[in-house]
Amino acid sequence: MTNTHKATAAVRACLLTACALLVAGSGPARAAAPPESIAGNWLYVTVTRGDARSSDTRGTLLLCDPPQGHAHAVRACAELRAAGGDIGRIPPKEVYCPMIYAPVTTSARGEWGGHAVTYKETHSNSCVMAARTGSVFALSD
Repeated sequence: MTNTHKATAAVRACLLTACALLVAGSGPARAAAPPESIAGNWLYVTVTRGDARSSDTRGTLLLCDPPQGHAHAVRACAELRAAGGDIGRIPPKEVYCPMIYAPVTTSARGEWGGHAVTYKETHSNSCVMAARTGSVFALSD
């Protein structure tokens, strides 16, 4: 190998190592955080499927004045209004969910009625999550 080839190989190896470190250090995909100055009732909601070793996190900003942010914003905002902005007070749906453990962690932070909202809970699977939190965390169609 000539000196030029050795130098090129060394640069390639360094670039590949740097890229690998950047990807490894970034952790699981994160949804963008909400802006700090939002007026009205809003929640930044995230859903993380899986455990700490292999997780998939998705999130969105749910605005309720007017309802927007994800596919079920109108229904989610109506459920939140009925519960006074407290996700834990959304009436659970009477459904039968499979007894399969596929953890889903939901979290929300934001403001409702002038008060700060913070919520986090891990559900045994997505069926249980939907039954207990209504449309608030229904981020997909």
